[in-house]
Amino acid sequence: MSEYRGVLLDTDTFGIDDLSLDAIYGLPVSWQNYPATSPEQVSGRLHNAHFVITNKAPIGVQQLAVAPHLKMIAVAATGTNVIDLDAARDAGVAVSNCVAYGSNSVVQHTMALLLALSTRVVDYHRDVMAGAWQRSPMFCRLDYPVEELAGKTLGIVGFGELGRGVARIAEAFGMTVKVASLPGREQPGRTPLAELLPQLDVLSLHCPLTEQTRNLIGANELAAMKSSALLLNVARGGIVHEQALVDALRNGDIAGAGVDVLTQEPPVDGNPLLAGDIPNLIVTPHSAWISRRARQTLLDQVAENIQSFLDGEPKRLV
Repeated sequence: MSEYRGVLLDTDTFGIDDLSLDAIYGLPVSWQNYPATSPEQVSGRLHNAHFVITNKAPIGVQQLAVAPHLKMIAVAATGTNVIDLDAARDAGVAVSNCVAYGSNSVVQHTMALLLALSTRVVDYHRDVMAGAWQRSPMFCRLDYPVEELAGKTLGIVGFGELGRGVARIAEAFGMTVKVASLPGREQPGRTPLAELLPQLDVLSLHCPLTEQTRNLIGANELAAMKSSALLLNVARGGIVHEQALVDALRNGDIAGAGVDVLTQEPPVDGNPLLAGDIPNLIVTPHSAWISRRARQTLLDQVAENIQSFLDGEPKRLV
């Protein structure tokens, strides 16, 4: 048996039924696998661990205080907001994350939302299932306007790997891509967001949620956009003011929106975007990242992070 003990706190959050854990189980660590771990259960499960893998289970000062053997926290995500990094540093515990594992999946999902909104796929499918085509006096239906992407202007907020990936695909569709700079962060080659909004046919968000970007897109920003414009948010809930977006869609201030993230996930307390009467809105359940390949890459990176730490050449430390 290995001298090292490890725990996986919440494997349900990345769905392991169609994945291989061989890279993780092949490490010189004896693992205890938990499908889910509540905040109250974390301390007890960390007590004897040298290594811990977590996605959403939080680890802070209290949990670290009762984990005297802990050497490393391997976060199975890019964001490390569930970890008190200062407390981990003070405790001498290394923290690693994963990067770029879901880029292709997120870019694909972004374009899927854009294409569905532009071609009104959801509306036409719903009407066909309700019998509208069967009752049609002609061979096709023309109930909803379909827009071509070619010649349209796409604005991107957040031009990291995801933003650049969306830009490449959008350009392949014949779109013109412009990159926004955030207020107070003007950069060469980028257009201030307020100046860019009236020019756009599509606005796609790929920036992190920070105090600077919280409610970045609110009533004033939505009012500045074209009434024919589309909004895409596959970044984080809270970047778009949700009630303002509902109002803009109902009032026809913009033509549609695709949202993969909400301020509370899951939305157990409800959310204004889940009302059934909002036109041309698609909401998906934070599923942009979940392709099988992306999730497998995530687990393989976690294993690589732990092995490199054991080898004395740590990777992806935060």
